[in-house]
Amino acid sequence: MISLRKPYLLFLGDVQTRWEAKTALGVADWCPDDVIGELALPGAQASTGQPALTIRQAAERGAGSLLIGVAPAGGRLPQAWIAVLLQAVEAGLDIVSGLHSKLSDIPALVAAAQARGVKLHDVRHSDWPRIIGTGIKRSGQRLLTVGTDCALGKKYTALALTRELQALGMAASFRATGQTGVMIAGSGVALDAVVADFIAGVAEQLSPDNAADHWDIVEGQGSLFHPAYAGVTLGLLHGSQPDAIVLCHDPARSHIATCPDTPIPALDEAIAAYLQAGRLTNPEIRCVGISINSSSLSDLDWAEYRDRLEAELELPVVDPMRGGVAKIANALALRR
Repeated sequence: MISLRKPYLLFLGDVQTRWEAKTALGVADWCPDDVIGELALPGAQASTGQPALTIRQAAERGAGSLLIGVAPAGGRLPQAWIAVLLQAVEAGLDIVSGLHSKLSDIPALVAAAQARGVKLHDVRHSDWPRIIGTGIKRSGQRLLTVGTDCALGKKYTALALTRELQALGMAASFRATGQTGVMIAGSGVALDAVVADFIAGVAEQLSPDNAADHWDIVEGQGSLFHPAYAGVTLGLLHGSQPDAIVLCHDPARSHIATCPDTPIPALDEAIAAYLQAGRLTNPEIRCVGISINSSSLSDLDWAEYRDRLEAELELPVVDPMRGGVAKIANALALRR
């Protein structure tokens, strides 16, 4: 399992849009106390709002890692960035990257890191235990965020629930399964890089035995209804053995975003499919709420949609970015 050294200096390169900087923005939004500042190249058009620092200033203030917070086209590391990374290494900072390009494939960077005694973290390509799933029940409580599609709020829902449960005085930990989640948590595994046979086993390791009243809030990946990514979703579902799931959905989508011939099922059908699959390793699995990405809806339309779903499904319906997740967290607290 990867473990990252904080606080971070967020590297934005010459980013042109906030969308390209979503990794840096996610880290700045969800763990601001772990961010010491940002570093951008001339011409950059987006910012996290963190203080602008040089590498030397960040090192003097105690930075642990330079985190590459922008995803360039194709996930490749631009040649022009290598000089900056070398400066960070020479200043004693680890380098954290979620790109497809590997830091470990850059000889000059590897040599500099070895000489300086710092680490290069390829989060997407990190090592993980070669352990198969057992299906053995573990102590503690687990909640997994699941989705009708990819990229519609599973990570943000899990982070918001973790924060809300902690605010209620409950023991709760966020368990990261994607590269941005790992950067936020400082530990975890990017499951999309795990060989299929070991996904369930790694998920078991991510949420081991714990106190009976402790909640592990596991970041979901993929979708059971996605032709390409259902495999990682199913492995995570079986390995995390959730006692509870929260279904995440974007009402603006009628089909899988990248698969126009694959319709998204009705929400009650989606819940039923997840519960049926999850019963293999936890017969007591239940759905405790719906998390909606309502960004496409007006305030009035969102209120009407939320109220209709709550009446139809008899579950709390929330948007983490529009009112928060207190209704789901409070429902979990009442079951203690």
